[in-house]
Order: sequence, then structure tokens, then C-alpha cells
Amino acid sequence: MRKQLFFLSAFLLVSILVLRFTTRDEAIPEPASSSEDQLEDITQVRSTFGFDEQNYTILHDTIRQNQFVGDILSQYLDFPSIDRLLTNSKDHFDPRYIRVGRPYHVVSRKDSTSSGVAFIYEHDPIRYTVLHLEDSLYASTGEKEIETREAMAEGIIESSLYLTLTDQGLSQNLALEMADIYAWSIDFYRLQKGDRFKVLYEEQFIEDEFIGIGEVKACVFTHKDLEFRAYAYNQNGKRDYFDEEGEGLRKAFLKSPLKFGRMTSGYSNRRFHPVQRRFKAHRGTDYAAPRGTPILATGDGEVIKSSYTRNNGNFVKIRHNSTYTTQYLHMSKRAVERGQQVVQGEVIGYVGSTGLATGPHVCYRFWKNGKQVDHRREEFPSSDPILPENMDSFQQVRDSLDQQLSLGPEVVALIP
Repeated sequence: MRKQLFFLSAFLLVSILVLRFTTRDEAIPEPASSSEDQLEDITQVRSTFGFDEQNYTILHDTIRQNQFVGDILSQYLDFPSIDRLLTNSKDHFDPRYIRVGRPYHVVSRKDSTSSGVAFIYEHDPIRYTVLHLEDSLYASTGEKEIETREAMAEGIIESSLYLTLTDQGLSQNLALEMADIYAWSIDFYRLQKGDRFKVLYEEQFIEDEFIGIGEVKACVFTHKDLEFRAYAYNQNGKRDYFDEEGEGLRKAFLKSPLKFGRMTSGYSNRRFHPVQRRFKAHRGTDYAAPRGTPILATGDGEVIKSSYTRNNGNFVKIRHNSTYTTQYLHMSKRAVERGQQVVQGEVIGYVGSTGLATGPHVCYRFWKNGKQVDHRREEFPSSDPILPENMDSFQQVRDSLDQQLSLGPEVVALIP
């Protein structure tokens, strides 16, 4: 009996010690996630394609070389069902145009059948199509939620706007957006070392991954010691850019027929021709660019010639109104026909070296009242300015944007 009491006492003592040290030394476990937290996690997954990984198995992969949608679907459907699904989905999805490297996802049930529920194909970072593999076999489309963040960039030109931005790790599309905004004000082929800029713009993200540039909200560009300001403003349902006084930046003609390149020869009454080897008048402006670079109509108008001659090569001539006519020479390929109406910025051809040309470029010629003139010396009317009834609103927007432009890029990045 004493022996039994001894062992019982020892057992109780050890139990108390174990309980005591366990309570003191072991970390208290985190409380289980609340139903709200769990719902938030599920919602985060559902926000992408509408399926949560708690109830489904989701396979993530990319389209491979010589892979067909039918090959993927055949693991979940028989061939008659695949044919019916693709027929039902023809208004939303064409399997012939899937691209190698694009992501796709297959959703299947987490049960003994592992039956397929959906095939999801991502056309680009935003758009996707869902092929539903159950019931009526149909397709639906969707777009991922885009997060927009405000950002700022600034720099000093060393060689070109494009290189200044890309050297900072910024998107080349920002250079294109700025070139569009100032297409009527600044000749980007004649930028000077020391020119500077500051731009307030939007960056777009999906699930914290950068996908592109949004709207440029404001910009200040100093060129040849002159300051050019631009503010985005919505006037009567139309978004456009205006200077600090409310004058429209858009004008009747673009500064040049190319977005980027370099001016190699200007308008001159006496220039040494590199092919004919003699001095003659050059009543146009040459812009060099890689072969195939799009050539843009500098203004709205009607194509009155789209042809080929020995000297001009492939060329297009546009009558804009009773006063102005423009011509674009040495194209590798023409993109418009005679009689066609074109709008400012529309692609009318591509840079080449046809005709009397030593290398790929476009010779841009300009007529005013039937006489060839130097387009760089012409003053063109602007688009509609800010209307009087909108001036107070515009000035408030302008002042707010100026305040943000006065901050550094790091500060702007923190503004929610």
C-alpha cells in the first residue's frame, strides 16, 4: 500500500511540474483566424477569377510551343463536349489565337472525381476568358482589378528623352506619352543637352505587378530656357491638355511626322544633295529613323496622292484645307490610298529609303497657299481654350497639380 501511495505521489508531482513549465515556457498559440479574416482571404483569391483555392484545385501554367487548347481540355472533357464548348464560346474566345507563353489556369474540384470546372486563359495582364466546363458549357470574360498609383519623374536631358527615362528604369511609354502631349509645342528631334522635365503621372499595377502607364496628369518641360507646362483637364466631357493660361496645347499640325528620330537636314534654298552630288534647293525637312518606323499624318485631311516616282520613292500627299498641304517621301510602304480621309496622328506609311535616298528617313514637305515653306517657322492656331465658365475649376486643378509638381518624386510616391 505504501508503495502504491509513493508512486501515486510521484506521478502527481511530475504532472504538476510538467504543467507548470509548459505553461511558463511554451509560447501561447495565436488565436485561430476569425471568420472575417478567412472570408477576406477567400475574397482575395476570388477577386481574380471567381474561384477560391479552399474548394478547388487550381493548376497554373503557360501555353507551350505546339500546344492546343483541345489538348488541355481533353483531360477533363470528351471531344464532342470540347467541340460544343468551343462552338458556344466563339463570340468570346478563338483558340487559334492563343499565344505561346501566355498564362492559363485549370480549375478542378477537390473531391474523388477531380472533375474540371473551368479553363481560364489570360489574353494580356488585364483581360481573361473563362471556359466553363460544367453544365451548359459556355464562356465568360473578365478583367482584373487595376490599382492606380501616383508617381513623379524628373530628369535632365543628356541625349534624348527616351534614354533619360529608361536610364532611370522608367517605362519607355512615359516618353511616348510626353511626346504626344508636346507634339504641337516641342520638336523632340531638336532637344538640347541640359533641357529638363518633371512629370506627374499614374502607374498601373495588378497584384503589385507593374503593368503600364496611366494618365499623365501634369508636366513641365524646359527647352531652350523656355518653360512649357501641360495640365490634363476634362472640359465638357473631353480630356485634353492645356497650358497655365488655359490655352489648348493641341494645334492644327504636329511638329513632325515621327514620334522619335533625329532631324538630319532642314529646309534650305541651297543644299548639297548626297545622291546627285550637286547643290540644289531642299524645300523639306529630313527626319532619320529606323526602317519601318510609322509615319504620321501631321493634320486632318484627304489623301490626294499615294504613289511612287523615281525621285520621291513611295510617297503620300495630303490636302488639309484650302491653305495647307503636306507630303511625305521615301516610304518603305504606303498605308493609305488616294481619296482616303485621315486624321492627325494616323499612320500613313513607314520609314524607308526608296527613291533618291541614302538611308532610311522621311522627307517632310509643307505647302502654304501653294508655296513650299519651312513648317518649323509657321505658327498654327490652337485647339479650343478653357471656356470662361470652366476657368475657376481649371485654375483649382492647375494649382493643385503645381503644388504636387513642386514636391520631389519620393514625397509624391507617399501620397495616397
